[in-house]
Amino acid sequence: MADQDLPQLYLVTPPALDPDTFPDTLARCLDAVEIACIRLDLATRDEDSIARAADAVREVAHARDIAIVVADHVLLVERLGLDGVHFTDGARHVRKTRKDLGADAIVGAFCGASRHDGMNAGEMGADYVTFGPVGASSLGDGTVAEFELFEWWSQMIEVPVVAEGGFSEERVRALTPVADFLSFGEEVWREADPAAALARLAAARG
Repeated sequence: MADQDLPQLYLVTPPALDPDTFPDTLARCLDAVEIACIRLDLATRDEDSIARAADAVREVAHARDIAIVVADHVLLVERLGLDGVHFTDGARHVRKTRKDLGADAIVGAFCGASRHDGMNAGEMGADYVTFGPVGASSLGDGTVAEFELFEWWSQMIEVPVVAEGGFSEERVRALTPVADFLSFGEEVWREADPAAALARLAAARG
């Protein structure tokens, strides 16, 4: 498979991060592997904590011309100078958010393993749809998004599709032909050397 046909990579932050030390770790990852987009996806709902993390991550990402989106907090996108929003609850907010943020903002939607929800999100103006998990993961309700869903989507739907959650190198190899983006998060941050873990997963694309 030629390089231009390989799925791009999408990196999700850990659910908690230290804004003083995480930027260095992130920078090593971004310098090791080409990343298309970063999602700030924190467990906290505290806006001050999110803002501090966003400032730290945005500086590293934008210095490398990498887009950064935030999970769910659509009101923080413009305030924090981010590139868009990723909804973890499917299509329900996509149409209004597209109208509010404009055509240039990135709007993505996580749709679990639901073809129906994915199609709705695409019709409402989502820039991408995420299905997952693809392996053992706490993502969503744990229902695995099977290869056949990605295969069908890649053949029938023009909206880019992201595979996320529970990746192994084997799952990377399997989904590379049928996904536009592969999204890595816990698979990277749980390792002692996140940049090396990211490079291994990226290399498994072929």
